Formats: sequence, structure tokens, C-alpha cells
Amino acid sequence: MRQHRNWISGTWLRAASVSLALIGLLVPILAAARLARARTFTLLHSFAGNEKDGAYPYAGLISDGTGNLYGTTQYGGSFNYGVVFKVNTSGKETVLHTFKGGVADGAYPFASLSRDATGNLYGTAAYGGSSGNGVVFKVSTSGQETVLYSFAGGTTDGCNPYGGVIRDAAGNLYGTTEFCGTSGYGTVFRVDAKGSETVVHNFAGTDGAHPLWTSLRLDASGNLYGVTPEGGTSNEGVVYELTSSGTLTVLHNFAGGTADGCSPLGAPAMDKTGNLYGTAELCGSSRKGIVWKLNSDHTETVLHNFNGLKEDGAYPGGGVTLDTQGNLYGDTEGGDASGYGTVYELKKNGTITLLHSFTGQDGQLPFGNVSRDIAGNLYGTTFAGGRAGYGTVWKVGP
Repeated sequence: MRQHRNWISGTWLRAASVSLALIGLLVPILAAARLARARTFTLLHSFAGNEKDGAYPYAGLISDGTGNLYGTTQYGGSFNYGVVFKVNTSGKETVLHTFKGGVADGAYPFASLSRDATGNLYGTAAYGGSSGNGVVFKVSTSGQETVLYSFAGGTTDGCNPYGGVIRDAAGNLYGTTEFCGTSGYGTVFRVDAKGSETVVHNFAGTDGAHPLWTSLRLDASGNLYGVTPEGGTSNEGVVYELTSSGTLTVLHNFAGGTADGCSPLGAPAMDKTGNLYGTAELCGSSRKGIVWKLNSDHTETVLHNFNGLKEDGAYPGGGVTLDTQGNLYGDTEGGDASGYGTVYELKKNGTITLLHSFTGQDGQLPFGNVSRDIAGNLYGTTFAGGRAGYGTVWKVGP
């Protein structure tokens, strides 16, 4: 695992966050200067981090189409193993499930959720379950949680699912585990509607390794697309396609250095012609990450190199969201003058605009993906910051 992630008090934080406190005095001045050109920002919820609320939301959000938002927090709740939550249009939060850990429940959910047509939620927890290697779970509309599958680990199964699951029309769930499997480099798995699991692919290193904080993309033909932050020819990560028949093809090997990105995270976005888009958290011309595009012929284009200076972000870990005009939206963990993270728009013509720069009180360290509704509002989470320091749910208006 990349050494720029440090384990601090049981929580993964970026090394980039170390310098944030040193420049906190600049935040009020700089934030005021940006207000004239920024979109409308709304702090929907600040997590309290106690037994009645979650703490440290790592992933992004999903919507039910009526404005309600759903997500997970890594910690918090009665047992401090994380929660599944809902935030309505007025910002009122409801904890739908508190994880208990142990052999009967999951612990520490890092990933975003999926939702079916009747409102049931599906996700993963990286630990807990019968073998302690993580679970796939379902939460009903009434808040009843069911563990659909517990990972066994070892060489015959995956372990530690840090990414989320996606659901096909038949009700099958697809996701990744960071570790275990035949070579120990992680797996791609399928869990059917009855809770039976199949390892669809075992990563071998040369075709990718340790899929971390990422989810898959499913096309109309049933093919899956994803990224791994390690592995490939340069061990800088890959973009891959896994066909419905189970054949994996590496579409791009990241080269790292200053000419390409490295450590791609997040779920790839796909346009109508099959082009893929995403982010690599590191490398690029300033070594602070890139936005990339992969054409249908697998040719990569670096759309933007983040420099981390004023008016630009740094360390994009959540992937991108695509609108109907071909513009991309995402967030970065650092960058701009404050260093607390940004929300950005990258237009089809290559122009990047910071839509919001976090100040700490409104959030800090946005790691997850940005979601977008039909009105153009953007939604997401920050891992830390807010009124109690345990993270936030936010909205940026059109």
C-alpha cells in the first residue's frame, strides 16, 4: 500500500493533511475572496461522532431520486464500527443501521452504497463477519440489516472489501476485495440474490493489484470496468475491463512519473461512446494527481494535471462524475490556498474551475466521489472537519 497514507489513531489520513493546521489562519481571508465566484455551498450535516451518529465518512453518496441522500461512515454509532445513514432534503440525518462487528455483522464500511428499485441499500464493510474478513450487506427500507455474504479470505476467496458494490438487472452484486485470493492481490467477486458468492477474477499483480477505495462500472453488455492503484507493468496501477464471460484485459498501464498518473482510485465514468474517465491520486507533472481519459481504442489522454496551488486542487481520490455535455466533476483532498480540499469542474474544453474550497468548518479532506442530480446540484462528503471534526455532508448548487 502506498506509503503516503499514514495510520493515525486508527484512521487512514493523507500525508498531505499534515500541513493543514499550519495555514489555518489564512482560511477566513481566502474564503471571503472566493465567495463572489463560487457556487452556493450548503453544509447539510456535520457528524457528531458519538453513539447516536456516525464519524468519518470516507465514500460519496447516492440519491433515491427525491433528494434523499444515503451513505456510510467508517466509525461512529453505538459500537464505533460505523453506520449507514440517510440525509433528507432539509439536512435532517437518520442513522439507518449501526454496525455491531463480530461474527454476526460487518465493521468499518468505507464504500458508497447501491440501491434497488424498491429502496433497499447494498454495500460492504471491510471487516467483521464470520471470518473477520468483511461482508456484503443489505439494509431494507425499514432499516433491517442482513449480512448477505461473509468473506472467507485465504487463497480461495477475497478479503477486506474496501470498495462498494454495483447491482445488475438480475440482482447480482459485483465488487472487489483488496487482499486474499489466489495470489493475495485481491479479487473481483459476484454475490447473487441468494447470497452465493463467486470469485470472478483473482488479480495476479501484472494485471492489477489491491483494488482499494474503488467501485466498478457496468456497461449495457454486462462488462465490468475498474482500476487498481497498484500492479501492471510499472506497478503504478491499471485500468481494466472484465467481460461478462470472465476475461480480464488491461486497458491501460499507468506509467507514473511526471508524464502520467499513478495510484488510480474511484469508479471509472463512461460516456455514450464508451470512453472512460477517472482520476489518479498521484504523479503527473506536479506529482499531485491527474484527471485521465481513455478512448475506446485504449489511448490515454491526461486531461488535467493538478498542481495544488491557488485555484487548483491536489490528490484527487474519488474519480469523476460526467454530465450530458461532457463536463467532469470531482473533488480533491488538498489544494488551493487553504489545503483543506476542493470541489472542481473540468469542462470539456479543458478549463478547470474550483466550485468550492473547504475551510475546515465546512469540511476537510473530501475523499469520496461527487454525485450530481438532474438540476446540476453536486453532493458529497468530507472525511473530517465540520462542527465536531468528524466529517460532513455537503451540497454545491448549480
